[in-house]
Amino acid sequence: MTMTTPQAPDSGGAEQNPPPPARPTRLIHTEATTEIPVDLLFRDDPDPVSGQLRPAVVNRRLGTGEQPRLRRPVPSRARPVPDVDPALAERPAPVLPAATGVLAGAAGAAGCAVTSWWAGTLPPVLSGALGLPAHPGAGLGPAQWAAYAGAGALGLLGFGGLARGRAGRAWVLGLFGRYRGTVRRTGLVWVNPLLPRRRVDVRLRHWRSEPMPAADGSGVALRVVVLVVWRVRDTARAVLTVEDHEAYLRVCVEAALARVPVEMPGAAKPAVDAAADALTRLVAADVTPVGLQVFSVRPVRVEYAPEVAAAMHRRRIAALDARHRAGVLTSVVDSVEDTVTRLTMRGLVALDDGERKALVKDLTVAFCAGRAETGP
Repeated sequence: MTMTTPQAPDSGGAEQNPPPPARPTRLIHTEATTEIPVDLLFRDDPDPVSGQLRPAVVNRRLGTGEQPRLRRPVPSRARPVPDVDPALAERPAPVLPAATGVLAGAAGAAGCAVTSWWAGTLPPVLSGALGLPAHPGAGLGPAQWAAYAGAGALGLLGFGGLARGRAGRAWVLGLFGRYRGTVRRTGLVWVNPLLPRRRVDVRLRHWRSEPMPAADGSGVALRVVVLVVWRVRDTARAVLTVEDHEAYLRVCVEAALARVPVEMPGAAKPAVDAAADALTRLVAADVTPVGLQVFSVRPVRVEYAPEVAAAMHRRRIAALDARHRAGVLTSVVDSVEDTVTRLTMRGLVALDDGERKALVKDLTVAFCAGRAETGP
């Protein structure tokens, strides 16, 4: 039996090439850098971007094997505005000069007098005063009653439609629930007396509220009294859109105070002005759909709520006391430092460390005692 002995490698031969290093095993074999056209990421866009698109290089997220999702910025949603009937926009109502009503009323009165003379019911004294000849009269028949009705209706329409318009006042007219127009004219005018009228004050007005709940920047409960300067801009919407536009304004002010932090009067003026401006913007945006115009909403009195007033009062007193003590201590230290510096620089005394400390202690006690006797 022949055995083959393995031969040892020849050490004197040429060096063999070392094996290539082992490549690390990837957890995900599909992990690589890929090129994805940008238009594939936005295929749901209604309007494609004009121009040639270049492929974008998007790296896969390690350990997941999926592409990072690109999030589009979400546009801020505006506050919804209540739907208002466009037919409720204010428009001028049909009115006539006062002379028309006066003439119609006079014609109606004259018609009634002539009808009475015709029927023979007019007293002789009035007949002579009116210059009518004597007439025996035909009596009250259907024709006379019809003439009375027509003349009386004409007189009532003529005189009943006379109205006096005033500056700062307006009438909203309607008929069978339908808006017919607004009268803003001043002076004596004739308005159809068959149309119901609702008087509206369109002057610039101010409203001082009762104490309303609010909060400051730290969430401390407050009671705020605000002054609102406003007016009715669209009479049709103010009267017909809401039941009571003044109550609606009050509710809008309360809602704005719940959203805007109000600062105490001792705060910085920019913070107080910023709160007032924010209140004005919020209330003006809320009342615009109902025909109101708000010029300013400003707090005129701010105080702590009754449930936290005592605690906040003690807190403010403690803060004022600490501020006073810090001021007194700073003043005493400055005085002691100035005194010691002057004594040493002028050569009046030569002090070592121990003597300097003793002098500073004595001067501090003396100055503090003097401050306590004389007060702040």
